[in-house]
Amino acid sequence: MADKGASPSNDPVDVLIIGAGASGAAIAWSLTETRMRILCLEQGDWMSSSHYPTTRNNWEAQQFGAHHVDPNVRALDVDYPVNGTDSPIDVLNFNAVGGSTIAYAAHFPRLHPSDFRVKTLDGVADDWPVTYDDLEPYFVQNDRIMGVSGLPGDPMYPPKQLPLPPIPIGLVGETVARGFDRLGWHWWPSDSAILSQPYEGRDKCLNLNPCMTGCSQGAKGSVDITYWPEALRAGVELRTRCRVREVTVNDDGMADGVVYYDADGRECFQKAEVVIMACNGVGTPRILLNSKSKQFPDGLANRSGLVGKNLMFHPVAVATGVFEERLDTHKGPQGCCILSKEFYETDLERGFVRGYNMQVTRGAAGPLATAMKGLAGGTIPWGPGHHEQFDRYFDHTVQCLAVCEDLPEECNQVTLDPELKDSSGIPAPKVTYRLSENSRKMLAHGLERGKEVMRAAGAVEIIETPLLRVGGWHLLGTARMGADPERSVVNGWGRSHDVKNLFIVDGSIFVTAGGVNPTSTIQALALYIGDKIKANLANLFDD
Repeated sequence: MADKGASPSNDPVDVLIIGAGASGAAIAWSLTETRMRILCLEQGDWMSSSHYPTTRNNWEAQQFGAHHVDPNVRALDVDYPVNGTDSPIDVLNFNAVGGSTIAYAAHFPRLHPSDFRVKTLDGVADDWPVTYDDLEPYFVQNDRIMGVSGLPGDPMYPPKQLPLPPIPIGLVGETVARGFDRLGWHWWPSDSAILSQPYEGRDKCLNLNPCMTGCSQGAKGSVDITYWPEALRAGVELRTRCRVREVTVNDDGMADGVVYYDADGRECFQKAEVVIMACNGVGTPRILLNSKSKQFPDGLANRSGLVGKNLMFHPVAVATGVFEERLDTHKGPQGCCILSKEFYETDLERGFVRGYNMQVTRGAAGPLATAMKGLAGGTIPWGPGHHEQFDRYFDHTVQCLAVCEDLPEECNQVTLDPELKDSSGIPAPKVTYRLSENSRKMLAHGLERGKEVMRAAGAVEIIETPLLRVGGWHLLGTARMGADPERSVVNGWGRSHDVKNLFIVDGSIFVTAGGVNPTSTIQALALYIGDKIKANLANLFDD
Protein backbone atom coordinates (compact mmCIF):
# COMPACT_ATOMS: atom_id res chain seq x y z
CA MET A 1 0.00 0.00 0.00
CA ALA A 2 1.22 3.44 -0.87
CA ASP A 3 2.42 5.64 1.96
CA LYS A 4 -0.52 7.96 2.60
CA GLY A 5 1.63 10.31 4.61
CA ALA A 6 4.23 10.81 1.92
CA SER A 7 4.60 14.29 0.44
CA PRO A 8 4.25 14.07 -3.36
CA SER A 9 7.21 15.34 -5.36
CA ASN A 10 5.12 16.19 -8.47
CA ASP A 11 8.15 15.31 -10.61
CA PRO A 12 7.10 14.57 -14.19
CA VAL A 13 5.74 11.07 -14.82
CA ASP A 14 5.48 9.05 -18.00
CA VAL A 15 1.86 7.98 -17.48
CA LEU A 16 -0.75 9.65 -15.30
CA ILE A 17 -3.98 7.73 -14.63
CA ILE A 18 -6.97 9.56 -13.15
CA GLY A 19 -9.11 7.15 -11.14
CA ALA A 20 -8.23 3.98 -9.23
CA GLY A 21 -11.40 2.00 -9.93
CA ALA A 22 -12.06 -0.99 -12.17
CA SER A 23 -10.50 0.37 -15.37
CA GLY A 24 -7.75 2.50 -13.82
CA ALA A 25 -6.45 -0.45 -11.81
CA ALA A 26 -6.52 -2.77 -14.82
CA ILE A 27 -4.57 -0.48 -17.14
CA ALA A 28 -2.09 0.46 -14.39
CA TRP A 29 -1.33 -3.23 -13.94
CA SER A 30 -1.12 -3.78 -17.70
CA LEU A 31 1.40 -0.97 -18.25
CA THR A 32 3.77 -2.03 -15.46
CA GLU A 33 5.79 -4.20 -17.84
CA THR A 34 6.87 -1.07 -19.75
CA ARG A 35 8.92 0.06 -16.70
CA MET A 36 7.64 3.58 -17.25
CA ARG A 37 6.97 5.81 -14.27
CA ILE A 38 3.23 5.45 -13.69
CA LEU A 39 1.20 7.53 -11.24
CA CYS A 40 -2.49 7.19 -10.40
CA LEU A 41 -4.45 9.97 -8.72
CA GLU A 42 -7.56 8.87 -6.82
CA GLN A 43 -10.13 11.24 -5.34
CA GLY A 44 -11.10 8.79 -2.58
CA ASP A 45 -9.03 6.89 -0.05
CA TRP A 46 -8.04 3.34 0.76
CA MET A 47 -10.77 1.26 2.33
CA SER A 48 -10.09 -1.09 5.24
CA SER A 49 -12.04 -4.34 5.47
CA SER A 50 -12.02 -3.99 9.26
CA HIS A 51 -14.03 -0.77 8.90
CA TYR A 52 -16.74 -2.06 6.56
CA PRO A 53 -20.28 -1.82 7.97
CA THR A 54 -20.59 -5.57 8.51
CA THR A 55 -17.97 -5.39 11.26
CA ARG A 56 -20.37 -3.28 13.35
CA ASN A 57 -23.75 -3.90 14.93
CA ASN A 58 -25.33 -1.01 13.01
CA TRP A 59 -24.15 -2.26 9.64
CA GLU A 60 -27.57 -2.02 8.00
CA ALA A 61 -28.12 1.56 9.12
CA GLN A 62 -24.85 2.57 7.45
CA GLN A 63 -26.35 1.64 4.08
CA PHE A 64 -28.57 4.67 4.49
CA GLY A 65 -25.71 7.04 5.41
CA ALA A 66 -21.94 6.85 5.01
CA HIS A 67 -22.17 3.73 2.81
CA HIS A 68 -25.15 4.78 0.72
CA VAL A 69 -24.63 4.17 -3.00
CA ASP A 70 -25.84 7.68 -3.92
CA PRO A 71 -23.06 10.31 -3.50
CA ASN A 72 -25.69 12.99 -2.84
CA VAL A 73 -26.92 11.03 0.18
CA ARG A 74 -23.50 9.77 1.28
CA ALA A 75 -21.96 13.25 0.96
CA LEU A 76 -18.51 12.27 2.25
CA ASP A 77 -15.61 14.68 1.87
CA VAL A 78 -14.26 12.55 -0.99
CA ASP A 79 -17.53 12.70 -2.94
CA TYR A 80 -18.81 15.20 -5.45
CA PRO A 81 -22.49 16.11 -5.85
CA VAL A 82 -24.48 15.23 -8.96
CA ASN A 83 -27.44 17.29 -10.14
CA GLY A 84 -29.94 14.63 -11.20
CA THR A 85 -33.14 16.67 -11.06
CA ASP A 86 -33.62 16.23 -14.83
CA SER A 87 -33.30 12.44 -14.71
CA PRO A 88 -35.67 9.69 -13.50
CA ILE A 89 -32.61 7.58 -12.63
CA ASP A 90 -30.09 8.59 -9.96
CA VAL A 91 -26.32 8.34 -10.53
CA LEU A 92 -24.70 5.87 -8.14
CA ASN A 93 -20.95 5.57 -7.59
CA PHE A 94 -18.30 5.19 -4.92
CA ASN A 95 -15.05 7.16 -4.61
CA ALA A 96 -12.18 5.09 -3.20
CA VAL A 97 -9.26 2.96 -4.25
CA GLY A 98 -11.32 0.28 -5.94
CA GLY A 99 -14.00 2.74 -7.00
CA SER A 100 -17.44 1.28 -7.35
CA THR A 101 -16.07 -2.28 -7.17
CA ILE A 102 -16.09 -1.62 -3.41
CA ALA A 103 -19.87 -1.23 -3.52
CA TYR A 104 -20.99 -3.30 -6.52
CA ALA A 105 -22.79 -6.64 -6.38
CA ALA A 106 -19.99 -8.35 -8.40
CA HIS A 107 -22.51 -9.74 -10.89
CA PHE A 108 -20.01 -10.30 -13.71
CA PRO A 109 -21.44 -11.13 -17.15
CA ARG A 110 -19.71 -10.20 -20.38
CA LEU A 111 -21.32 -8.29 -23.23
CA HIS A 112 -22.53 -10.66 -25.94
CA PRO A 113 -20.95 -10.87 -29.42
CA SER A 114 -24.11 -9.31 -30.86
CA ASP A 115 -23.74 -6.27 -28.59
CA PHE A 116 -20.76 -5.09 -30.63
CA ARG A 117 -22.68 -5.25 -33.96
CA VAL A 118 -26.09 -3.67 -33.32
CA LYS A 119 -26.01 -1.52 -36.48
CA THR A 120 -25.24 -4.52 -38.65
CA LEU A 121 -27.73 -6.82 -36.94
CA ASP A 122 -30.57 -4.47 -36.02
CA GLY A 123 -30.05 -1.23 -37.95
CA VAL A 124 -29.78 0.98 -34.84
CA ALA A 125 -26.98 2.95 -33.15
CA ASP A 126 -23.47 2.04 -34.36
CA ASP A 127 -21.18 -0.97 -34.46
CA TRP A 128 -18.18 -0.93 -32.15
CA PRO A 129 -14.68 -0.65 -33.63
CA VAL A 130 -13.79 -3.80 -31.62
CA THR A 131 -15.47 -7.20 -31.47
CA TYR A 132 -16.12 -9.82 -28.83
CA ASP A 133 -13.33 -11.91 -30.36
CA ASP A 134 -10.89 -8.99 -30.01
CA LEU A 135 -11.70 -8.78 -26.28
CA GLU A 136 -12.04 -12.50 -25.55
CA PRO A 137 -8.43 -13.07 -24.38
CA TYR A 138 -8.77 -10.03 -22.13
CA PHE A 139 -12.02 -11.35 -20.65
CA VAL A 140 -10.10 -14.52 -19.79
CA GLN A 141 -7.18 -12.61 -18.31
CA ASN A 142 -9.48 -10.39 -16.26
CA ASP A 143 -11.52 -13.35 -14.98
CA ARG A 144 -8.32 -14.89 -13.65
CA ILE A 145 -7.15 -11.75 -11.87
CA MET A 146 -10.55 -10.85 -10.43
CA GLY A 147 -11.37 -14.42 -9.42
CA VAL A 148 -14.60 -15.17 -11.27
CA SER A 149 -16.89 -18.05 -10.33
CA GLY A 150 -19.30 -19.52 -12.85
CA LEU A 151 -20.60 -22.53 -14.75
CA PRO A 152 -19.29 -23.19 -18.27
CA GLY A 153 -21.68 -24.12 -21.05
CA ASP A 154 -24.16 -21.23 -21.12
CA PRO A 155 -25.65 -21.51 -24.64
CA MET A 156 -26.08 -17.73 -24.83
CA TYR A 157 -22.28 -17.20 -25.05
CA PRO A 158 -19.44 -18.64 -27.10
CA PRO A 159 -17.60 -21.39 -25.16
CA LYS A 160 -15.75 -20.02 -22.15
CA GLN A 161 -13.98 -21.37 -19.09
CA LEU A 162 -13.92 -19.67 -15.71
CA PRO A 163 -11.36 -20.02 -12.91
CA LEU A 164 -13.81 -21.20 -10.23
CA PRO A 165 -17.04 -23.20 -9.95
CA PRO A 166 -20.28 -21.24 -9.57
CA ILE A 167 -21.59 -19.67 -6.40
CA PRO A 168 -24.42 -21.91 -5.07
CA ILE A 169 -27.79 -20.58 -6.21
CA GLY A 170 -29.47 -21.57 -2.92
CA LEU A 171 -33.17 -21.93 -2.24
CA VAL A 172 -33.83 -18.66 -4.07
CA GLY A 173 -32.26 -19.85 -7.31
CA GLU A 174 -33.76 -23.32 -7.12
CA THR A 175 -37.24 -21.91 -6.58
CA VAL A 176 -37.14 -19.34 -9.38
CA ALA A 177 -35.38 -21.75 -11.76
CA ARG A 178 -38.41 -24.02 -11.49
CA GLY A 179 -40.50 -21.11 -12.71
CA PHE A 180 -38.23 -20.59 -15.73
CA ASP A 181 -38.35 -24.33 -16.43
CA ARG A 182 -42.16 -24.35 -16.34
CA LEU A 183 -42.17 -21.55 -18.91
CA GLY A 184 -39.47 -23.17 -21.02
CA TRP A 185 -37.21 -20.13 -20.74
CA HIS A 186 -33.42 -19.96 -20.61
CA TRP A 187 -31.74 -19.57 -17.22
CA TRP A 188 -28.17 -19.98 -15.95
CA PRO A 189 -26.22 -19.46 -12.72
CA SER A 190 -24.69 -15.97 -12.66
CA ASP A 191 -21.02 -15.40 -13.32
CA SER A 192 -19.77 -13.68 -10.17
CA ALA A 193 -16.53 -11.92 -9.24
CA ILE A 194 -16.93 -13.64 -5.87
CA LEU A 195 -14.90 -16.64 -4.75
CA SER A 196 -16.74 -19.93 -4.45
CA GLN A 197 -13.58 -21.47 -2.97
CA PRO A 198 -10.21 -20.21 -1.69
CA TYR A 199 -8.20 -18.63 -4.48
CA GLU A 200 -4.76 -16.99 -4.66
CA GLY A 201 -4.57 -16.08 -0.98
CA ARG A 202 -8.19 -14.97 -0.64
CA ASP A 203 -10.83 -16.98 1.19
CA LYS A 204 -14.21 -18.01 -0.16
CA CYS A 205 -17.57 -16.29 0.25
CA LEU A 206 -19.29 -16.80 3.62
CA ASN A 207 -22.78 -15.97 2.31
CA LEU A 208 -23.05 -12.86 4.50
CA ASN A 209 -25.14 -11.10 1.77
CA PRO A 210 -24.45 -7.33 2.11
CA CYS A 211 -21.89 -7.32 -0.71
CA MET A 212 -22.72 -3.75 -1.68
CA THR A 213 -21.32 -2.25 1.51
CA GLY A 214 -17.89 -3.83 1.01
CA CYS A 215 -16.77 -7.41 1.54
CA SER A 216 -15.07 -7.85 4.92
CA GLN A 217 -14.17 -11.41 3.96
CA GLY A 218 -12.25 -10.33 0.86
CA ALA A 219 -14.11 -12.86 -1.27
CA LYS A 220 -15.53 -10.21 -3.58
CA GLY A 221 -13.24 -9.12 -6.40
CA SER A 222 -12.79 -5.42 -5.73
CA VAL A 223 -9.71 -4.07 -7.48
CA ASP A 224 -8.13 -2.75 -4.27
CA ILE A 225 -7.40 -6.41 -3.40
CA THR A 226 -6.96 -7.87 -6.91
CA TYR A 227 -5.16 -5.56 -9.34
CA TRP A 228 -3.73 -2.88 -7.08
CA PRO A 229 -1.45 -5.01 -4.86
CA GLU A 230 0.28 -6.39 -7.96
CA ALA A 231 0.52 -2.99 -9.64
CA LEU A 232 2.01 -1.38 -6.53
CA ARG A 233 4.57 -4.16 -6.12
CA ALA A 234 5.58 -3.54 -9.74
CA GLY A 235 6.29 0.13 -8.99
CA VAL A 236 3.10 2.06 -9.79
CA GLU A 237 2.57 5.03 -7.48
CA LEU A 238 -0.95 5.58 -6.16
CA ARG A 239 -1.75 8.92 -4.57
CA THR A 240 -5.08 9.17 -2.71
CA ARG A 241 -7.38 12.06 -1.78
CA CYS A 242 -6.35 13.93 -4.92
CA ARG A 243 -9.26 15.75 -6.59
CA VAL A 244 -8.46 16.50 -10.25
CA ARG A 245 -9.87 19.78 -11.56
CA GLU A 246 -8.66 19.77 -15.15
CA VAL A 247 -6.27 18.28 -17.67
CA THR A 248 -3.90 20.91 -19.04
CA VAL A 249 -2.48 21.20 -22.55
CA ASN A 250 0.67 22.75 -23.97
CA ASP A 251 0.95 25.09 -26.94
CA ASP A 252 0.87 22.13 -29.31
CA GLY A 253 -2.49 21.00 -27.97
CA MET A 254 -1.03 17.95 -26.24
CA ALA A 255 -2.00 16.99 -22.69
CA ASP A 256 0.88 17.87 -20.38
CA GLY A 257 -0.52 17.20 -16.91
CA VAL A 258 -3.34 17.93 -14.49
CA VAL A 259 -4.29 20.47 -11.86
CA TYR A 260 -5.56 18.82 -8.69
CA TYR A 261 -6.25 19.52 -5.03
CA ASP A 262 -4.44 17.39 -2.47
CA ALA A 263 -5.79 16.11 0.86
CA ASP A 264 -5.07 19.49 2.48
CA GLY A 265 -6.87 21.42 -0.24
CA ARG A 266 -3.68 22.74 -1.82
CA GLU A 267 -3.72 23.32 -5.56
CA CYS A 268 -1.04 21.18 -7.25
CA PHE A 269 0.19 20.60 -10.78
CA GLN A 270 1.32 17.16 -11.93
CA LYS A 271 3.21 17.02 -15.23
CA ALA A 272 2.84 13.91 -17.41
CA GLU A 273 3.71 12.64 -20.88
CA VAL A 274 0.52 10.56 -21.22
CA VAL A 275 -2.82 11.07 -19.46
CA ILE A 276 -5.39 8.28 -19.05
CA MET A 277 -8.94 9.00 -17.91
CA ALA A 278 -10.60 6.30 -15.78
CA CYS A 279 -13.31 8.20 -13.87
CA ASN A 280 -16.54 6.53 -15.16
CA GLY A 281 -19.16 7.80 -17.60
CA VAL A 282 -20.01 10.85 -15.47
CA GLY A 283 -16.66 11.69 -13.87
CA THR A 284 -14.63 11.56 -17.09
CA PRO A 285 -16.79 13.98 -19.14
CA ARG A 286 -17.02 16.23 -16.09
CA ILE A 287 -13.22 16.70 -16.02
CA LEU A 288 -12.90 16.95 -19.80
CA LEU A 289 -15.63 19.58 -20.05
CA ASN A 290 -13.97 21.55 -17.26
CA SER A 291 -10.60 21.38 -19.07
CA LYS A 292 -11.11 24.41 -21.30
CA SER A 293 -8.29 26.17 -23.08
CA LYS A 294 -7.58 28.30 -26.14
CA GLN A 295 -7.23 25.14 -28.22
CA PHE A 296 -10.31 23.49 -26.67
CA PRO A 297 -12.83 26.19 -25.70
CA ASP A 298 -15.65 23.61 -25.41
CA GLY A 299 -13.68 21.19 -23.27
CA LEU A 300 -10.73 18.90 -23.88
CA ALA A 301 -11.01 16.35 -26.71
CA ASN A 302 -14.42 17.77 -27.61
CA ARG A 303 -14.10 18.99 -31.18
CA SER A 304 -16.83 16.50 -32.09
CA GLY A 305 -19.11 18.07 -29.48
CA LEU A 306 -19.85 14.57 -28.14
CA VAL A 307 -18.08 14.66 -24.77
CA GLY A 308 -20.86 14.11 -22.27
CA LYS A 309 -23.43 13.14 -24.94
CA ASN A 310 -25.05 9.72 -25.45
CA LEU A 311 -25.25 8.88 -21.75
CA MET A 312 -26.59 5.36 -21.27
CA PHE A 313 -27.83 3.77 -18.06
CA HIS A 314 -29.45 0.35 -17.87
CA PRO A 315 -33.08 1.15 -16.99
CA VAL A 316 -34.37 -1.48 -14.57
CA ALA A 317 -37.89 -2.75 -13.85
CA VAL A 318 -38.39 -5.06 -10.86
CA ALA A 319 -40.94 -7.77 -10.12
CA THR A 320 -40.64 -8.77 -6.46
CA GLY A 321 -42.22 -12.12 -5.66
CA VAL A 322 -43.45 -12.92 -2.15
CA PHE A 323 -43.46 -16.63 -1.31
CA GLU A 324 -45.21 -18.59 1.41
CA GLU A 325 -42.12 -20.63 2.17
CA ARG A 326 -39.01 -19.15 3.74
CA LEU A 327 -36.23 -18.93 1.14
CA ASP A 328 -33.34 -17.63 3.29
CA THR A 329 -33.02 -14.67 0.96
CA HIS A 330 -30.70 -12.83 3.36
CA LYS A 331 -28.05 -15.50 2.76
CA GLY A 332 -25.69 -15.54 -0.20
CA PRO A 333 -24.39 -12.81 -2.53
CA GLN A 334 -27.21 -10.33 -2.92
CA GLY A 335 -26.91 -9.57 -6.62
CA CYS A 336 -25.62 -12.92 -7.87
CA CYS A 337 -28.00 -15.84 -8.23
CA ILE A 338 -29.40 -16.84 -11.62
CA LEU A 339 -30.17 -14.95 -14.82
CA SER A 340 -32.12 -15.42 -18.03
CA LYS A 341 -31.26 -14.26 -21.54
CA GLU A 342 -34.58 -15.42 -23.00
CA PHE A 343 -35.39 -11.88 -24.15
CA TYR A 344 -31.87 -10.57 -24.76
CA GLU A 345 -31.77 -10.53 -28.57
CA THR A 346 -34.03 -8.51 -30.86
CA ASP A 347 -37.50 -9.81 -31.69
CA LEU A 348 -39.48 -7.03 -33.36
CA GLU A 349 -42.77 -8.78 -32.59
CA ARG A 350 -42.28 -7.55 -29.01
CA GLY A 351 -42.61 -3.97 -30.20
CA PHE A 352 -39.05 -2.79 -29.52
CA VAL A 353 -35.52 -3.31 -30.75
CA ARG A 354 -32.74 -5.01 -28.76
CA GLY A 355 -33.54 -6.64 -25.40
CA TYR A 356 -32.87 -7.19 -21.73
CA ASN A 357 -31.34 -9.50 -19.18
CA MET A 358 -33.49 -10.97 -16.39
CA GLN A 359 -31.36 -10.91 -13.24
CA VAL A 360 -32.70 -12.78 -10.22
CA THR A 361 -31.45 -11.33 -6.96
CA ARG A 362 -32.00 -12.19 -3.33
CA GLY A 363 -34.28 -10.18 -1.05
CA ALA A 364 -33.43 -7.33 1.32
CA ALA A 365 -30.04 -7.60 2.98
CA GLY A 366 -31.41 -7.81 6.50
CA PRO A 367 -34.27 -7.04 8.84
CA LEU A 368 -33.81 -3.25 8.90
CA ALA A 369 -33.80 -2.94 5.13
CA THR A 370 -36.86 -5.21 4.92
CA ALA A 371 -38.74 -3.06 7.44
CA MET A 372 -37.73 0.28 5.90
CA LYS A 373 -38.56 -0.77 2.34
CA GLY A 374 -41.85 -2.19 3.57
CA LEU A 375 -42.70 1.02 5.41
CA ALA A 376 -41.78 3.13 2.39
CA GLY A 377 -43.78 0.92 0.03
CA GLY A 378 -46.78 0.55 2.30
CA THR A 379 -46.56 -3.23 2.60
CA ILE A 380 -45.46 -3.18 6.25
CA PRO A 381 -47.32 -0.87 8.65
CA TRP A 382 -45.84 1.03 11.58
CA GLY A 383 -47.60 0.05 14.78
CA PRO A 384 -50.26 -2.69 15.03
CA GLY A 385 -49.61 -5.50 12.56
CA HIS A 386 -45.98 -4.53 12.00
CA HIS A 387 -44.44 -7.78 13.24
CA GLU A 388 -46.94 -9.98 11.44
CA GLN A 389 -46.35 -8.27 8.11
CA PHE A 390 -42.59 -8.16 8.68
CA ASP A 391 -42.61 -11.96 9.15
CA ARG A 392 -44.53 -12.24 5.89
CA TYR A 393 -41.79 -10.49 3.92
CA PHE A 394 -38.45 -11.07 5.64
CA ASP A 395 -36.70 -14.02 3.94
CA HIS A 396 -39.73 -14.55 1.72
CA THR A 397 -39.06 -12.13 -1.18
CA VAL A 398 -37.17 -12.60 -4.44
CA GLN A 399 -36.53 -9.96 -7.08
CA CYS A 400 -36.46 -10.41 -10.84
CA LEU A 401 -34.85 -7.41 -12.53
CA ALA A 402 -35.30 -6.60 -16.19
CA VAL A 403 -31.97 -4.92 -16.98
CA CYS A 404 -32.74 -3.14 -20.25
CA GLU A 405 -30.40 -2.09 -23.02
CA ASP A 406 -30.32 1.69 -23.32
CA LEU A 407 -29.70 2.96 -26.84
CA PRO A 408 -27.49 6.07 -27.26
CA GLU A 409 -29.22 9.42 -27.72
CA GLU A 410 -27.38 12.74 -27.76
CA CYS A 411 -30.11 14.39 -25.68
CA ASN A 412 -29.10 12.18 -22.75
CA GLN A 413 -26.02 13.92 -21.48
CA VAL A 414 -23.65 15.06 -18.77
CA THR A 415 -22.92 18.79 -18.63
CA LEU A 416 -21.38 21.11 -16.03
CA ASP A 417 -23.86 22.59 -13.59
CA PRO A 418 -23.67 26.40 -13.66
CA GLU A 419 -24.19 26.72 -9.88
CA LEU A 420 -23.59 23.44 -8.01
CA LYS A 421 -19.94 22.81 -7.08
CA ASP A 422 -17.99 20.33 -5.01
CA SER A 423 -16.07 21.19 -1.85
CA SER A 424 -13.09 22.37 -3.94
CA GLY A 425 -15.18 24.70 -6.07
CA ILE A 426 -15.12 22.44 -9.15
CA PRO A 427 -18.39 22.49 -11.12
CA ALA A 428 -20.56 19.46 -10.42
CA PRO A 429 -21.96 17.30 -13.21
CA LYS A 430 -25.56 17.81 -14.27
CA VAL A 431 -27.35 14.79 -15.73
CA THR A 432 -30.11 15.33 -18.28
CA TYR A 433 -31.77 12.06 -19.21
CA ARG A 434 -35.10 10.84 -20.53
CA LEU A 435 -36.40 7.35 -21.23
CA SER A 436 -36.88 6.66 -24.93
CA GLU A 437 -40.09 5.09 -26.20
CA ASN A 438 -38.06 1.96 -26.99
CA SER A 439 -36.85 1.77 -23.38
CA ARG A 440 -40.37 2.30 -22.02
CA LYS A 441 -41.72 -0.56 -24.09
CA MET A 442 -38.82 -2.78 -23.05
CA LEU A 443 -39.32 -1.98 -19.36
CA ALA A 444 -43.02 -2.79 -19.57
CA HIS A 445 -42.33 -6.06 -21.37
CA GLY A 446 -39.64 -7.01 -18.86
CA LEU A 447 -41.86 -6.26 -15.89
CA GLU A 448 -44.63 -8.48 -17.26
CA ARG A 449 -42.21 -11.32 -17.95
CA GLY A 450 -40.79 -10.94 -14.42
CA LYS A 451 -44.29 -11.22 -12.99
CA GLU A 452 -44.92 -14.23 -15.18
CA VAL A 453 -41.84 -16.09 -13.95
CA MET A 454 -42.63 -15.24 -10.33
CA ARG A 455 -46.14 -16.66 -10.69
CA ALA A 456 -44.73 -19.77 -12.35
CA ALA A 457 -42.29 -20.15 -9.44
CA GLY A 458 -45.12 -20.02 -6.90
CA ALA A 459 -45.19 -16.43 -5.66
CA VAL A 460 -48.38 -15.56 -3.76
CA GLU A 461 -47.95 -11.82 -4.16
CA ILE A 462 -46.01 -9.66 -6.62
CA ILE A 463 -44.81 -6.11 -5.98
CA GLU A 464 -44.15 -4.05 -9.12
CA THR A 465 -41.45 -1.43 -9.63
CA PRO A 466 -41.88 -0.12 -13.21
CA LEU A 467 -38.61 1.86 -13.03
CA LEU A 468 -35.96 1.59 -10.33
CA ARG A 469 -34.83 5.15 -9.57
CA VAL A 470 -31.73 3.97 -7.67
CA GLY A 471 -30.59 2.05 -10.74
CA GLY A 472 -27.88 4.35 -12.11
CA TRP A 473 -24.88 2.11 -11.43
CA HIS A 474 -23.89 1.76 -15.07
CA LEU A 475 -22.59 5.02 -16.54
CA LEU A 476 -21.80 4.55 -20.21
CA GLY A 477 -21.29 6.17 -23.60
CA THR A 478 -20.29 9.78 -22.87
CA ALA A 479 -16.94 9.64 -24.73
CA ARG A 480 -17.67 6.95 -27.28
CA MET A 481 -15.24 4.94 -29.43
CA GLY A 482 -15.28 5.07 -33.20
CA ALA A 483 -13.26 5.51 -36.39
CA ASP A 484 -14.88 8.82 -37.40
CA PRO A 485 -13.61 11.84 -35.41
CA GLU A 486 -16.87 13.63 -36.21
CA ARG A 487 -18.95 10.88 -34.59
CA SER A 488 -16.76 9.73 -31.70
CA VAL A 489 -14.37 10.97 -29.03
CA VAL A 490 -11.71 8.23 -29.05
CA ASN A 491 -10.52 5.73 -31.63
CA GLY A 492 -10.72 1.95 -31.49
CA TRP A 493 -8.02 1.71 -28.84
CA GLY A 494 -9.13 4.50 -26.56
CA ARG A 495 -6.92 7.32 -27.88
CA SER A 496 -8.50 10.74 -28.26
CA HIS A 497 -8.94 11.81 -31.88
CA ASP A 498 -8.02 15.37 -30.86
CA VAL A 499 -5.24 14.83 -28.30
CA LYS A 500 -2.86 12.04 -29.24
CA ASN A 501 -1.49 11.46 -25.73
CA LEU A 502 -4.88 11.35 -24.03
CA PHE A 503 -6.64 8.02 -23.51
CA ILE A 504 -9.97 6.99 -21.98
CA VAL A 505 -10.52 3.49 -20.61
CA ASP A 506 -13.74 3.59 -18.55
CA GLY A 507 -17.39 2.96 -19.44
CA SER A 508 -17.70 6.31 -21.18
CA ILE A 509 -16.13 4.80 -24.32
CA PHE A 510 -18.98 2.27 -24.80
CA VAL A 511 -20.68 2.64 -28.17
CA THR A 512 -23.79 0.79 -27.05
CA ALA A 513 -24.76 -0.49 -23.62
CA GLY A 514 -25.81 -4.10 -24.09
CA GLY A 515 -28.17 -5.43 -21.45
CA VAL A 516 -25.76 -6.72 -18.81
CA ASN A 517 -23.64 -5.27 -16.02
CA PRO A 518 -20.60 -3.71 -17.72
CA THR A 519 -17.65 -4.11 -15.32
CA SER A 520 -16.23 -7.23 -16.96
CA THR A 521 -16.29 -5.56 -20.39
CA ILE A 522 -14.91 -2.27 -19.03
CA GLN A 523 -11.90 -4.08 -17.59
CA ALA A 524 -11.36 -6.19 -20.71
CA LEU A 525 -11.33 -2.97 -22.74
CA ALA A 526 -8.80 -1.40 -20.36
CA LEU A 527 -6.49 -4.41 -20.74
CA TYR A 528 -6.96 -4.34 -24.52
CA ILE A 529 -6.12 -0.62 -24.65
CA GLY A 530 -3.10 -1.24 -22.41
CA ASP A 531 -1.74 -3.75 -24.91
CA LYS A 532 -2.41 -1.37 -27.80
CA ILE A 533 -0.52 1.40 -26.02
CA LYS A 534 2.44 -0.94 -25.41
CA ALA A 535 2.43 -2.03 -29.05
CA ASN A 536 2.45 1.59 -30.26
CA LEU A 537 4.90 3.18 -27.83
CA ALA A 538 7.38 4.00 -30.59
CA ASN A 539 4.83 6.06 -32.55
CA LEU A 540 2.33 6.89 -29.84
CA PHE A 541 2.00 10.56 -30.76
CA ASP A 542 1.93 10.15 -34.53
CA ASP A 543 -1.25 10.72 -36.54
